[in-house]
Amino acid sequence: MSENTRTQQRPLRRLLVANRGEIVRRVFRTASAMGISTVAVYSDGDAEAPFVTDADLSVPLGGRTAAESYLSIDKVIAAAQRSGADAVHPGYGFLSENAEFATAVIDAGLIWVGPPPAAIAAMGDKLAAKETMVAANVPTLPSVPVSEAMSPDDLAAAAAEVGYPLLVKASAGGGGKGMRIVDSASSLADAVAAARREAAGAFGDDTVFLERYLPAPRHVEIQVLGDTHGNVVHCFERECSIQRRHQKVIEEAPSPAVTPALRERMGAAAVAAVNTIGYHSAGTVEFLLEGSGDDAEFWFLEVNTRLQVEHPVTEEITGLDLVREQIRIAAGEPLGYAQADLAIAGHAVEARLYAEDPANGFLPATGTVELWAPASEPQARFDSGIEMGSVVGTEFDPMLAKVVMAAPTRTEAALGLASALDRTRLGGVVTNRDFLSAVLRSDEFLAGDTTTDFIDRTGLATDSPPYRGLFLHAAASAVALVSQARNRELATALGFMTSGYRNSVMPDEVLPLTALDPAAGEVDVSVAYRRQRDGSYRLRVAPLRVDAPYAPPEDGEPQSNDGEADGDSGGGDGEGGLPDSSEFVVRPHSIQIHPIVDDLAGEVTDAPPAEQFDAELDVTALNESGGGMRGTWQISRRGHDWYVTGPLTGSATLRERSRFPDPHAEAVEGGLVAPMPGKVLMVNVSEGDRVSAGQVLVVMEAMKMEHQITAPADGEVSEVRAAVGDQVDNGELLVVIAADE
Repeated sequence: MSENTRTQQRPLRRLLVANRGEIVRRVFRTASAMGISTVAVYSDGDAEAPFVTDADLSVPLGGRTAAESYLSIDKVIAAAQRSGADAVHPGYGFLSENAEFATAVIDAGLIWVGPPPAAIAAMGDKLAAKETMVAANVPTLPSVPVSEAMSPDDLAAAAAEVGYPLLVKASAGGGGKGMRIVDSASSLADAVAAARREAAGAFGDDTVFLERYLPAPRHVEIQVLGDTHGNVVHCFERECSIQRRHQKVIEEAPSPAVTPALRERMGAAAVAAVNTIGYHSAGTVEFLLEGSGDDAEFWFLEVNTRLQVEHPVTEEITGLDLVREQIRIAAGEPLGYAQADLAIAGHAVEARLYAEDPANGFLPATGTVELWAPASEPQARFDSGIEMGSVVGTEFDPMLAKVVMAAPTRTEAALGLASALDRTRLGGVVTNRDFLSAVLRSDEFLAGDTTTDFIDRTGLATDSPPYRGLFLHAAASAVALVSQARNRELATALGFMTSGYRNSVMPDEVLPLTALDPAAGEVDVSVAYRRQRDGSYRLRVAPLRVDAPYAPPEDGEPQSNDGEADGDSGGGDGEGGLPDSSEFVVRPHSIQIHPIVDDLAGEVTDAPPAEQFDAELDVTALNESGGGMRGTWQISRRGHDWYVTGPLTGSATLRERSRFPDPHAEAVEGGLVAPMPGKVLMVNVSEGDRVSAGQVLVVMEAMKMEHQITAPADGEVSEVRAAVGDQVDNGELLVVIAADE
């Protein structure tokens, strides 16, 4: 049997989810509510992951990579049989759109929670899918397949037929992998080669094609549901236009650009598309949209024959549980409702929280999640696959969580989501959290001006927020206040004395820190502070030597803290774009410190550098009249690192510096380092080679995406340390260039 043609109801009792991370937990949540027991499968590296412990049963697949574990059809089927599962849900990604896997599940006598294998196969080949849509009168963009037999002249002719700019796309995949934008013929061959390599690594198929590229459309998709009784409905649209590397980062429903009449046209086209292939289960028909109003044009992009990452926004505006609908359809139940029964209620926005660096081209980041405390207010939906202690590696996608806010209006949903992100306590890895918050609060987003060029057009990924430098200085001051309070708590002598008590004239206390700011880089700052007789503190933040005494202003008066920033910048920009110095006079009202219990020892961890605690600092920044602004800072210490969340917006990571230099630090002039952990795919130069600015020297792969290391200037290669196949760490030296004078 090769088709999932269920006509009779067949209840599910035990469900295996062939995936990892947050989508597994999401499916488990619904399955458990339906009384269905759950089974997880996991790779070696995921053995202690939250989704594994959430499951009723967990089965190891062995191996560390996706190919050795989650992409092994035989291992997953064997795990289902071993665990006594009677059904398999594929989640999204991995094997979710693999017709061979769906067939294997059905042939093993298991229930496949997904569409028919034939429908998956028909839409899995994007070229064949476009031909199917043309036959169904669904509008499509011009495209041409690329074959290995094509000569350079043939390839150039195919590109000319499509027209520039064009997009090289993987036929077998999605999610931004195996895609390259090409503006001219000069970069076509390299783009095709790179897209093929990436597609082969991600999907096991290097087939690509050329398609007309629209520089600034909207990405709008229609959610569909179909049962095995011939009923198909659409659940309205989602807009997913805010993307980096062709991957979505913010999604919403409904779209601010879609009118009721346009919604009806797009919904009808989506239903026609899936009816053409005999579809049932949940699926998404994606379109590119140009223009606005009833007469806007749209073109077919692809059909995703699975649940989408962004499905929660549809659930929030329709009241449907799409995972529940998938399970009901797989069990043979009819939908039980018609198109006229569905309606849109309110607005929902989702943000994908990634371990990545927006200021550095959104490069993936790795590390250990040292702090994770989702905001309790405002009440947002957090679908996450992490907990404190989770390790973000290079093997899999770096998404940490999806955060969703539903509200009566679009503006309320966007601003509420930004607030929930701001109030979430997160540390240990670089994330896009502040970038997401900035997008959601931007004038462009709130006005609905959300085309696919949004990130490049607005510059929000690289622009520092207003007052960012002053915020980092204020955060350093907050850390100093909490640090001195903790020191007094731990004092074993003269503990009754107030902080900073002196019986003679002494220099101020100084706390040396490094601000780990994605935009500014690592910037050393020191906080000089002194407790005053009235209980307030005078603080100066500057790139001071750790042994430098505090130098008061010439007039002997503290600097004013008037203005929205609650501080006064002492001049021009210093290192990394931070102010040269900032001065604050503050009055702490309370400092609540909550030590973290060491799970292994069962004791409170008091001794640095392993000390861990969370703290709340309630403080007023004073102005000249004695008034000021009061707010609460959330501060967590994990060893030498401090994670700070401000009273309104913004977060910061600061590292407590040693008073002595690191004798092992290596700094090589002209050295080019790995921007993230990954594998070296290509080394294009040798020692002694002449290179020009912008020339590609090394190509790396991380998380199935390629990244190029280019020459910053003309010069000569003096050293090559990287070799093809090397696994390199973040910051590892790859090539040294002696720049021309």
